[in-house]
Amino acid sequence: MTVSLIGKVAVVTGAGQGLGRAYATALGRAGARVIVNDISEEVAEQAADGLRQLGVEARHVAAAVGGAEEADRIVAEAVRQFGRLDVMVTNAGVLRDRVLWKMTDEEFDLVIQVHLKGTFTCARAAVVRFREQGDGGRLILVGSPAGQRGNFGQTNYAAAKAGIAAMARTWAMECAASNVTVNAVIPVAATDMTKTVPGLAPFAEAAGRGEVIPTWLRRAAAFGTPEDVAGLVAFLASGEADHITGQCIGIGGDKLSLWSHPTEIRAAFRDGGWDADAIHDAFGSAVGSPQETYGIPAVDFGGR
Repeated sequence: MTVSLIGKVAVVTGAGQGLGRAYATALGRAGARVIVNDISEEVAEQAADGLRQLGVEARHVAAAVGGAEEADRIVAEAVRQFGRLDVMVTNAGVLRDRVLWKMTDEEFDLVIQVHLKGTFTCARAAVVRFREQGDGGRLILVGSPAGQRGNFGQTNYAAAKAGIAAMARTWAMECAASNVTVNAVIPVAATDMTKTVPGLAPFAEAAGRGEVIPTWLRRAAAFGTPEDVAGLVAFLASGEADHITGQCIGIGGDKLSLWSHPTEIRAAFRDGGWDADAIHDAFGSAVGSPQETYGIPAVDFGGR
Protein backbone atom coordinates (compact mmCIF):
# COMPACT_ATOMS: atom_id res chain seq x y z
CA MET A 1 0.00 0.00 0.00
CA THR A 2 1.55 3.30 -1.12
CA VAL A 3 -0.37 5.47 1.33
CA SER A 4 0.57 4.08 4.72
CA LEU A 5 0.11 5.68 8.13
CA ILE A 6 1.54 2.82 10.17
CA GLY A 7 3.10 4.23 13.32
CA LYS A 8 1.23 7.53 13.07
CA VAL A 9 -1.25 8.96 15.57
CA ALA A 10 -4.15 11.10 14.36
CA VAL A 11 -6.82 13.22 16.03
CA VAL A 12 -10.08 13.92 14.23
CA THR A 13 -12.41 16.46 15.83
CA GLY A 14 -16.14 16.07 15.29
CA ALA A 15 -15.54 12.44 14.35
CA GLY A 16 -18.62 10.87 15.87
CA GLN A 17 -20.53 10.76 12.61
CA GLY A 18 -20.64 11.95 9.00
CA LEU A 19 -17.48 13.26 7.40
CA GLY A 20 -15.47 13.17 10.62
CA ARG A 21 -16.16 9.51 11.17
CA ALA A 22 -15.26 8.77 7.54
CA TYR A 23 -11.97 10.65 7.98
CA ALA A 24 -11.16 8.71 11.15
CA THR A 25 -11.98 5.42 9.42
CA ALA A 26 -9.79 6.18 6.40
CA LEU A 27 -6.88 7.17 8.64
CA GLY A 28 -7.29 4.03 10.73
CA ARG A 29 -7.52 1.73 7.73
CA ALA A 30 -4.27 3.24 6.44
CA GLY A 31 -2.63 2.19 9.70
CA ALA A 32 -2.94 5.21 12.01
CA ARG A 33 -3.96 5.02 15.63
CA VAL A 34 -6.88 7.41 16.04
CA ILE A 35 -8.33 9.68 18.71
CA VAL A 36 -12.03 10.27 18.01
CA ASN A 37 -13.44 13.53 19.33
CA ASP A 38 -17.10 14.47 19.59
CA ILE A 39 -19.15 16.70 21.84
CA SER A 40 -21.19 13.67 22.92
CA GLU A 41 -19.51 11.04 25.09
CA GLU A 42 -21.88 8.36 23.83
CA VAL A 43 -21.41 9.21 20.15
CA ALA A 44 -17.62 9.46 20.48
CA GLU A 45 -17.42 6.14 22.29
CA GLN A 46 -19.61 4.42 19.70
CA ALA A 47 -17.45 5.76 16.87
CA ALA A 48 -14.26 4.57 18.57
CA ASP A 49 -15.86 1.15 19.16
CA GLY A 50 -16.75 0.99 15.48
CA LEU A 51 -13.14 1.66 14.52
CA ARG A 52 -11.88 -1.00 16.91
CA GLN A 53 -14.22 -3.51 15.28
CA LEU A 54 -12.36 -2.76 12.04
CA GLY A 55 -9.05 -3.53 13.72
CA VAL A 56 -8.09 0.11 14.28
CA GLU A 57 -6.48 1.21 17.54
CA ALA A 58 -8.85 3.96 18.62
CA ARG A 59 -9.74 5.95 21.73
CA HIS A 60 -12.25 8.74 22.24
CA VAL A 61 -12.34 12.16 23.89
CA ALA A 62 -15.64 13.91 24.53
CA ALA A 63 -15.15 17.68 24.33
CA ALA A 64 -16.87 20.72 22.84
CA VAL A 65 -14.28 22.07 20.40
CA GLY A 66 -13.62 25.79 20.58
CA GLY A 67 -11.67 26.77 23.67
CA ALA A 68 -7.98 26.30 24.40
CA GLU A 69 -8.55 24.04 27.39
CA GLU A 70 -10.52 21.52 25.32
CA ALA A 71 -7.96 21.56 22.51
CA ASP A 72 -5.08 21.02 24.91
CA ARG A 73 -6.95 18.14 26.55
CA ILE A 74 -7.59 16.42 23.23
CA VAL A 75 -3.91 16.60 22.25
CA ALA A 76 -2.81 15.52 25.74
CA GLU A 77 -5.07 12.48 25.52
CA ALA A 78 -3.54 11.45 22.20
CA VAL A 79 -0.10 11.64 23.78
CA ARG A 80 -1.24 9.82 26.91
CA GLN A 81 -2.87 7.01 24.98
CA PHE A 82 -0.41 6.58 22.12
CA GLY A 83 2.75 8.46 23.07
CA ARG A 84 2.76 11.07 20.29
CA LEU A 85 0.74 13.04 17.73
CA ASP A 86 1.33 13.22 13.98
CA VAL A 87 -1.92 14.38 12.38
CA MET A 88 -4.61 16.85 13.45
CA VAL A 89 -7.83 16.97 11.41
CA THR A 90 -9.99 19.93 12.45
CA ASN A 91 -13.45 18.83 11.35
CA ALA A 92 -15.82 19.77 14.19
CA GLY A 93 -18.61 22.13 13.18
CA VAL A 94 -22.18 23.30 13.58
CA LEU A 95 -24.67 25.22 11.45
CA ARG A 96 -26.95 28.09 12.41
CA ASP A 97 -28.17 29.31 9.01
CA ARG A 98 -30.11 32.55 8.73
CA VAL A 99 -30.04 35.61 6.47
CA LEU A 100 -28.02 38.60 7.65
CA TRP A 101 -30.87 40.73 9.02
CA LYS A 102 -32.28 37.81 11.04
CA MET A 103 -29.06 36.23 12.32
CA THR A 104 -28.55 36.70 16.06
CA ASP A 105 -25.29 37.41 17.83
CA GLU A 106 -25.56 34.00 19.49
CA GLU A 107 -25.95 32.22 16.15
CA PHE A 108 -22.99 34.06 14.69
CA ASP A 109 -20.76 33.56 17.72
CA LEU A 110 -21.44 29.83 18.08
CA VAL A 111 -20.49 28.99 14.51
CA ILE A 112 -17.37 31.17 14.66
CA GLN A 113 -16.42 29.64 18.03
CA VAL A 114 -16.64 26.04 16.85
CA HIS A 115 -15.38 26.32 13.27
CA LEU A 116 -12.88 29.17 13.32
CA LYS A 117 -11.66 29.36 16.89
CA GLY A 118 -11.88 25.59 17.27
CA THR A 119 -9.64 25.16 14.25
CA PHE A 120 -7.21 27.71 15.69
CA THR A 121 -7.02 26.22 19.19
CA CYS A 122 -6.74 22.61 18.01
CA ALA A 123 -4.13 23.51 15.39
CA ARG A 124 -2.14 25.51 17.93
CA ALA A 125 -2.14 22.68 20.46
CA ALA A 126 -1.11 20.20 17.77
CA VAL A 127 1.75 22.35 16.42
CA VAL A 128 3.11 22.91 19.93
CA ARG A 129 3.31 19.11 20.23
CA PHE A 130 4.75 18.66 16.73
CA ARG A 131 7.53 21.14 17.54
CA GLU A 132 8.30 19.38 20.83
CA GLN A 133 8.59 16.05 19.03
CA GLY A 134 10.82 17.63 16.39
CA ASP A 135 9.87 15.43 13.44
CA GLY A 136 7.09 17.34 11.73
CA GLY A 137 3.38 16.77 11.45
CA ARG A 138 0.21 17.35 9.47
CA LEU A 139 -2.54 19.90 9.92
CA ILE A 140 -5.56 19.04 7.79
CA LEU A 141 -8.21 21.74 8.09
CA VAL A 142 -11.76 21.30 6.83
CA GLY A 143 -13.15 24.13 4.74
CA SER A 144 -16.23 24.39 2.52
CA PRO A 145 -17.32 25.66 -0.89
CA ALA A 146 -19.27 28.28 1.12
CA GLY A 147 -15.98 29.65 2.40
CA GLN A 148 -14.55 29.80 -1.11
CA ARG A 149 -17.53 31.48 -2.81
CA GLY A 150 -20.10 32.48 -0.19
CA ASN A 151 -23.54 30.95 0.25
CA PHE A 152 -26.98 32.43 0.87
CA GLY A 153 -28.00 32.33 4.54
CA GLN A 154 -24.54 31.34 5.78
CA THR A 155 -22.83 34.54 6.91
CA ASN A 156 -21.35 32.86 9.98
CA TYR A 157 -20.38 29.57 8.32
CA ALA A 158 -18.96 31.13 5.14
CA ALA A 159 -16.92 33.63 7.15
CA ALA A 160 -15.51 30.88 9.36
CA LYS A 161 -14.62 28.65 6.43
CA ALA A 162 -13.03 31.53 4.51
CA GLY A 163 -10.96 32.24 7.60
CA ILE A 164 -9.89 28.60 7.75
CA ALA A 165 -8.63 28.78 4.15
CA ALA A 166 -6.65 31.90 5.04
CA MET A 167 -5.22 30.23 8.13
CA ALA A 168 -4.08 27.26 6.03
CA ARG A 169 -2.06 29.57 3.80
CA THR A 170 -0.65 31.51 6.76
CA TRP A 171 0.26 28.46 8.81
CA ALA A 172 1.87 26.77 5.82
CA MET A 173 4.43 29.60 5.91
CA GLU A 174 4.80 29.69 9.68
CA CYS A 175 5.14 25.93 10.12
CA ALA A 176 7.37 25.11 7.14
CA ALA A 177 10.60 25.26 9.14
CA SER A 178 9.14 22.67 11.54
CA ASN A 179 8.31 20.29 8.67
CA VAL A 180 4.60 20.69 9.32
CA THR A 181 2.36 20.79 6.26
CA VAL A 182 -0.97 22.61 6.38
CA ASN A 183 -3.78 22.10 3.88
CA ALA A 184 -7.52 22.68 3.74
CA VAL A 185 -9.89 20.06 2.41
CA ILE A 186 -12.98 21.47 0.65
CA PRO A 187 -15.47 18.58 0.81
CA VAL A 188 -18.92 18.01 -0.63
CA ALA A 189 -20.85 15.00 0.66
CA ALA A 190 -24.20 13.67 1.80
CA THR A 191 -24.33 14.48 5.51
CA ASP A 192 -26.82 15.84 8.03
CA MET A 193 -25.51 19.32 7.16
CA THR A 194 -26.26 18.96 3.43
CA LYS A 195 -29.78 17.84 4.30
CA THR A 196 -30.39 21.52 5.05
CA VAL A 197 -29.52 22.57 1.46
CA PRO A 198 -32.84 22.63 -0.47
CA GLY A 199 -31.55 21.25 -3.76
CA LEU A 200 -29.37 18.60 -2.17
CA ALA A 201 -31.68 17.55 0.66
CA PRO A 202 -33.56 14.79 -1.23
CA PHE A 203 -30.29 13.25 -2.43
CA ALA A 204 -28.67 13.48 0.99
CA GLU A 205 -31.68 11.80 2.55
CA ALA A 206 -31.67 9.09 -0.14
CA ALA A 207 -27.95 8.48 0.42
CA GLY A 208 -28.67 8.16 4.13
CA ARG A 209 -31.05 5.34 3.27
CA GLY A 210 -28.29 3.62 1.33
CA GLU A 211 -29.51 4.59 -2.13
CA VAL A 212 -26.95 5.16 -4.88
CA ILE A 213 -26.15 8.79 -5.72
CA PRO A 214 -26.70 9.38 -9.47
CA THR A 215 -23.56 9.66 -11.60
CA TRP A 216 -24.65 13.02 -13.04
CA LEU A 217 -24.87 14.48 -9.50
CA ARG A 218 -21.54 12.99 -8.47
CA ARG A 219 -20.00 15.02 -11.30
CA ALA A 220 -22.18 18.12 -11.69
CA ALA A 221 -22.25 18.91 -7.97
CA ALA A 222 -19.28 16.75 -6.85
CA PHE A 223 -21.83 15.20 -4.51
CA GLY A 224 -21.11 11.78 -3.05
CA THR A 225 -20.74 9.97 0.23
CA PRO A 226 -18.44 10.86 3.14
CA GLU A 227 -16.34 7.87 2.15
CA ASP A 228 -15.73 9.47 -1.26
CA VAL A 229 -14.04 12.37 0.50
CA ALA A 230 -12.06 10.54 3.17
CA GLY A 231 -9.26 9.23 0.95
CA LEU A 232 -7.94 12.76 0.49
CA VAL A 233 -7.43 13.13 4.24
CA ALA A 234 -5.52 9.85 4.43
CA PHE A 235 -3.35 10.91 1.48
CA LEU A 236 -2.56 14.34 2.93
CA ALA A 237 -1.65 12.69 6.25
CA SER A 238 0.87 10.39 4.58
CA GLY A 239 4.50 10.74 3.60
CA GLU A 240 3.39 10.81 -0.02
CA ALA A 241 2.11 14.36 0.57
CA ASP A 242 5.31 15.79 2.08
CA HIS A 243 5.54 18.32 -0.74
CA ILE A 244 1.94 19.60 -0.52
CA THR A 245 1.22 22.55 1.75
CA GLY A 246 -0.77 25.79 1.78
CA GLN A 247 -3.40 24.36 -0.58
CA CYS A 248 -7.21 24.22 -0.67
CA ILE A 249 -8.14 20.90 -2.26
CA GLY A 250 -11.70 20.07 -3.27
CA ILE A 251 -13.19 16.60 -3.32
CA GLY A 252 -16.63 15.06 -3.58
CA GLY A 253 -18.38 12.40 -5.61
CA ASP A 254 -16.29 11.75 -8.72
CA LYS A 255 -14.43 15.08 -8.60
CA LEU A 256 -10.99 16.05 -7.24
CA SER A 257 -9.94 19.68 -7.69
CA LEU A 258 -7.49 22.37 -6.66
CA TRP A 259 -8.96 25.71 -5.64
CA SER A 260 -7.14 28.88 -6.66
CA HIS A 261 -5.97 31.42 -4.12
CA PRO A 262 -7.42 34.93 -4.29
CA THR A 263 -5.38 36.83 -6.84
CA GLU A 264 -5.52 40.13 -8.72
CA ILE A 265 -6.94 39.50 -12.18
CA ARG A 266 -6.92 43.02 -13.67
CA ALA A 267 -5.26 46.31 -12.75
CA ALA A 268 -4.97 49.86 -14.05
CA PHE A 269 -2.55 52.64 -13.23
CA ARG A 270 -2.98 56.44 -13.22
CA ASP A 271 -0.33 59.03 -12.59
CA GLY A 272 -1.04 60.86 -9.35
CA GLY A 273 -3.51 58.25 -8.07
CA TRP A 274 -7.26 57.84 -8.30
CA ASP A 275 -10.23 60.09 -7.57
CA ALA A 276 -13.86 58.95 -7.73
CA ASP A 277 -14.42 60.15 -11.29
CA ALA A 278 -11.32 58.37 -12.59
CA ILE A 279 -12.35 55.17 -10.82
CA HIS A 280 -15.79 55.47 -12.43
CA ASP A 281 -14.22 55.68 -15.87
CA ALA A 282 -11.72 52.86 -15.37
CA PHE A 283 -13.82 50.39 -13.42
CA GLY A 284 -16.49 49.88 -16.04
CA SER A 285 -14.13 49.84 -19.02
CA ALA A 286 -11.12 47.97 -17.68
CA VAL A 287 -10.69 46.85 -14.09
CA GLY A 288 -14.21 45.75 -13.22
CA SER A 289 -15.44 44.27 -16.48
CA PRO A 290 -16.51 41.57 -16.15
CA GLN A 291 -17.03 41.34 -12.42
CA GLU A 292 -16.34 38.11 -10.56
CA THR A 293 -19.12 35.61 -9.87
CA TYR A 294 -20.06 34.67 -6.34
CA GLY A 295 -22.11 32.03 -4.57
CA ILE A 296 -22.04 28.28 -5.04
CA PRO A 297 -22.97 27.59 -8.68
CA ALA A 298 -26.48 26.30 -9.18
CA VAL A 299 -26.93 22.70 -10.29
CA ASP A 300 -29.83 21.41 -12.35
CA PHE A 301 -31.42 19.15 -9.75
CA GLY A 302 -33.98 17.86 -12.18
CA GLY A 303 -31.78 14.88 -12.96
CA ARG A 304 -30.38 13.53 -16.20
